[in-house]
Amino acid sequence: MKCPYCTELNTQVVDTRMNEDGDTVRRRRRCPNCDKRFTTYERVELQLPQIVKKNGSRCDYEREKLHASMMLALRKRPVTTESLESAIDRIEEKLVTLGEREIASDRIGELVMRELKKLDKIAYIRFASVYRNFADVEEFSDAIREVRKPRVARSSRMPRSSGRS
Repeated sequence: MKCPYCTELNTQVVDTRMNEDGDTVRRRRRCPNCDKRFTTYERVELQLPQIVKKNGSRCDYEREKLHASMMLALRKRPVTTESLESAIDRIEEKLVTLGEREIASDRIGELVMRELKKLDKIAYIRFASVYRNFADVEEFSDAIREVRKPRVARSSRMPRSSGRS
């Protein structure tokens, strides 16, 4: 690794540490020429599939676009940044494990809806209303029924048996 201070090509690794998730390696380096220290990070570069839009055009996957789209649905909702980042990580992991070179934007939309449903029901409804392009109130009601928790019926109390016959 080239020294960022004096451009010496041979630097020494002084310390190596892995982050908690095990997906990034941090290395402290020292330049033998100028004796300065600097940090480098090593992580896997994933090849995510190309996105095929509804009109047939293709574009590169951009995490920022996915993040912005989900943030819009989550606007003013009580969801942490960490939870959102984890959801995006799960979506990207799914995209990588599919092993496809191209993926339809519809499929990404479904993955987003699945994650939003886990994070926040209101955000899910917001996203679904735009993504599915609801035509009427009934479609909106269907989406609400889909996320509504079934109500648990109160069990009627029955007198306990004394165990005597």
